[in-house]
Amino acid sequence: MRLFIIAVALILASCQSGSDSETNRTVEMYNGSGDMVGTAVLSELESGIQVEVSLEGLEPGYHGIHIHEFPKCKGPDFTSAGNHFNPDGNEHGLMHPEGSHLGDMPNIEADAGGLVEAELMLPEATLKDGKKSILREEGTSIIVHQGQDDGVSQPGGESGNRLVCGEIKADPEGNSSESPTDPTEQNEDQEE
Repeated sequence: MRLFIIAVALILASCQSGSDSETNRTVEMYNGSGDMVGTAVLSELESGIQVEVSLEGLEPGYHGIHIHEFPKCKGPDFTSAGNHFNPDGNEHGLMHPEGSHLGDMPNIEADAGGLVEAELMLPEATLKDGKKSILREEGTSIIVHQGQDDGVSQPGGESGNRLVCGEIKADPEGNSSESPTDPTEQNEDQEE
């Protein structure tokens, strides 16, 4: 009987760790030149998705940040990411009286050294299946803008150019058909 209880506990623990990986995601963030400038860690909570942003290299001050509709970050302007993620067809802006885009978030602030450490929420959004999943279809992206989102202007809060982008792919491992090359392979050829 003890062996049975231990086996069930191990199975439940492995299932739980598997579901944790499906409810957490780390997104690498890149600037228009293709340099990695930080990360966004997404975590599924009961009330939505928590987004922990760590960035460097931004101009000091406030910057708009949103989830956009496609997981495509082609620099330098990142227009490939499309518009804000808006499955309910709402107007833009966290201060809009009739509700906002699902992908709208509060502004982030870069300090005097251009660093950002922020914890944000995407209420009602999910990493699981469904209409409000930011992983539905191919996924989405997270974009940081040049200026502050005013919270009301249509269609995007007049937050300016797109500076930083991270792809939130539904299948982050299945989209790459090429494996990275090993630069040391040429060393072996040269030694012979």
